Amino acid sequence: MILLKKNNNFQTLNAWNVGLRLSDPKLRRKTRQIFIGRVPVGGGAPIAVQSMTKTDTRDVSSTVDQILLLQKAGCEIVRVAVPDRKAAEKLGEIKKRIGIPLVADIHFDYRLALEAIEQGVDGLRLNPGNISHKDHITRVAKAAQERRIPIRIGVNAGSLEKTILRKYGHPSADALVESALSHVRLLEDQGFDLIKISLKASDPLSTISAYQKISRLTDYPLHIGITEAGPPFSGGIKSAVGLGILLYQGIGDTIRVSLTGDPTMEVKAAYHILGALGLRHRGAEIISCPLCGRSEINLEPVVREVEKRLADWTVPIHVAIMGCCVNGPGEAREADVGIAAGKGVALLFRKGEIIRKVKEKEMIPALIEEAEAIRKIMKKENSCAIPKRSSKPIKRTRQTLKPLAIN
Repeated sequence: MILLKKNNNFQTLNAWNVGLRLSDPKLRRKTRQIFIGRVPVGGGAPIAVQSMTKTDTRDVSSTVDQILLLQKAGCEIVRVAVPDRKAAEKLGEIKKRIGIPLVADIHFDYRLALEAIEQGVDGLRLNPGNISHKDHITRVAKAAQERRIPIRIGVNAGSLEKTILRKYGHPSADALVESALSHVRLLEDQGFDLIKISLKASDPLSTISAYQKISRLTDYPLHIGITEAGPPFSGGIKSAVGLGILLYQGIGDTIRVSLTGDPTMEVKAAYHILGALGLRHRGAEIISCPLCGRSEINLEPVVREVEKRLADWTVPIHVAIMGCCVNGPGEAREADVGIAAGKGVALLFRKGEIIRKVKEKEMIPALIEEAEAIRKIMKKENSCAIPKRSSKPIKRTRQTLKPLAIN
């Protein structure tokens, strides 16, 4: 539903809420809920992590293999390109061999959307910039309604309608919003409301502005992303800045980090962004010392090795790897498991308590052993959140830890 006047509720939700935790459900933008397959989207559901395959969809085996890797990484909704009818006809076979909802990415030819629906996809993405004929939209909406298949109106700055570009001169935030809302109306005119919206640009500031604007005008769930963000390092930073601001303001119901490279990196980056904001946690969060002149041990290979060994973990666990006496003991105490390392020796912590003192060559095995013990407990409890850390006061002080960490 398009909200034609300002809604005080939205104004409150989208303001900067000083003093409140972001993870508080009251801070999430309130939206209606739809389902992509079995995954709830909007309506207070956890923010779902999406990605897109980078294979030729006509190559079923390669596409399925990549989707299975994405599943393992934690992807919850996957989108595939549908450039032609042959690709569309492979969607049913792909869907049978995967375990997460499948979304068909449709451009230019509405008939590909109709075929995707026949193949049993869980969702459609339509680009208003190249599928805009009212009769074509009507036919797709009718077919999707019969199967209860949601449609994402996916607006991109690089493919806006020519009429809108002429009006605004460039793909501004207002141009993105107008494109999206005009197609919302087209679908609503057909009685179709299983709608999700995205407004993406490669410029984070334009993207942020567009989402802020549309979040005050409609209560449909929003898929957020910075399109064509770039290679993993710079693209990851750009995405973290843009998406982090939106998520902090309670905007966003699904997320994709668009990177040039291995799509599993998109999934990992998305979880790191969500985890940094306290919205969702998956896998190991490693806190490590940046190193300075006080360091008496080279932590870089230690951090790399621990990160490698914990890469496939799904249980959320907070791991600290610290290398000096200033912040090391304190950070290690706050983690689920951690080490505060000095010259040839380290203190091993678990849940705020010193477990033992270990030699440098024993640091990694000891840390992994303690982390594994915590993981087993968490799996047994079937918990999806980090267990509460010990509330008992810690008697040890930094003064007593300092010589242990150094000598």
